[in-house]
Amino acid sequence: MDVLVYDKTFEGFLSAVFYVYEYKLMDVHICKEPPTTVMFGNTIRIDTDEAKAKRVWSGLSKKLSREGLQSIYHAYLADTLQEEDTMLAYIRHALSSDRNIEKDYSHFAVLRMQRVDRMVHRERHRMKAFIRFKLTKDNIFYDGIEPDFNVIPLIREHFEKRYADQQWIIYDLRRGFGIYYNLKTVETITITFSEESQGTDSVLWMDQNESLYQTLWQQYFKSTNIASRKNMKLHIRHVPKRYWKHLTEKGFSE
Repeated sequence: MDVLVYDKTFEGFLSAVFYVYEYKLMDVHICKEPPTTVMFGNTIRIDTDEAKAKRVWSGLSKKLSREGLQSIYHAYLADTLQEEDTMLAYIRHALSSDRNIEKDYSHFAVLRMQRVDRMVHRERHRMKAFIRFKLTKDNIFYDGIEPDFNVIPLIREHFEKRYADQQWIIYDLRRGFGIYYNLKTVETITITFSEESQGTDSVLWMDQNESLYQTLWQQYFKSTNIASRKNMKLHIRHVPKRYWKHLTEKGFSE
């Protein structure tokens, strides 16, 4: 087996796919990190080549609809699931077929890609709903998130349009990068946290009035909470507990 290691970018993955076709590889594994040991075969580092990546994407565009192409990108963003081999199988099936394969659920890769696409879409929807900005001393609204998947590229446009009149940062603490809107453009950033300010809600970051705003927000949710109509099972289904530590309103007791 040949193990192809790419640089974690989408263009890098497409470059690896180009390599597979260029050298007619059959028994191959694509990954972001090299395995600790390879009993048989070679480990090959793939250089990202945008021209080759565009050729692969152009070829797929002739075989797949916009939704089909989107499912490949979403599977890439589902980075914790390590779906590269499924993506390759899906691409091979699409390019080798003389018909559209997006509804061919008898093929394992098509079925799996649909499921992953739904998971990423659901995480994207939740992040759009669960962002809770806090005002910093620099007059920038900030929120740290820890999504299961890398959905920041999918929520970027939504927040750029919705909060176009204020500076904000959405930071993925799990992946160590975020996006910053400076009232004109959105740019990708990384932040080096000091030990004192490690985390998302450090008082060292926050504006002096932010604690008051958070308290008022918590009191509002507490006052509108009707104990007799509480359905915790349904609540957790819509707002899983893994998100609670980043939700301001969860500062009050359930």
